[in-house]
Amino acid sequence: MKKFLIALLSVGALLSGAAVAELENPGGIGGLESLRGNSELEATRPADEFKDFPKDQIVASSYVYQPPLIPHSIRNYEVSLNANKCLACHSWKNSKESGATKISVTHYVNREDAVLADVSPRRYFCLQCHVPQTDAKPLVKNEFESVDSLQ
Repeated sequence: MKKFLIALLSVGALLSGAAVAELENPGGIGGLESLRGNSELEATRPADEFKDFPKDQIVASSYVYQPPLIPHSIRNYEVSLNANKCLACHSWKNSKESGATKISVTHYVNREDAVLADVSPRRYFCLQCHVPQTDAKPLVKNEFESVDSLQ
């Protein structure tokens, strides 16, 4: 089946005037530029540098129910199936002692609306919703306006 599909693609490429050589690079960039830049998919490039965190200011929320931004570095924080470094400071049990913001009560409710003694499994991986605040340049053009600015 695989040989048949390759033969069919080759015939299609010949009929369209494309060179067969293009079919030999199925993972190529195809003439598109992505957020990774103009590089082959197989190529590994160095990771971007970490952005600086504005430590002297808290970035305000832009919309209702926006998950709060993290105002500190999370480098080397483990948030995995076995450990969650965020809970060391932000759980209800530890927040008073650490001075950190408490986790919302919504994080202790499961999908059946039962209140749990510990953080709900669906809210355990904090970095799915909460991200560190930074003054980095946006990767793509963004024309977002907060609701307050539209009045």
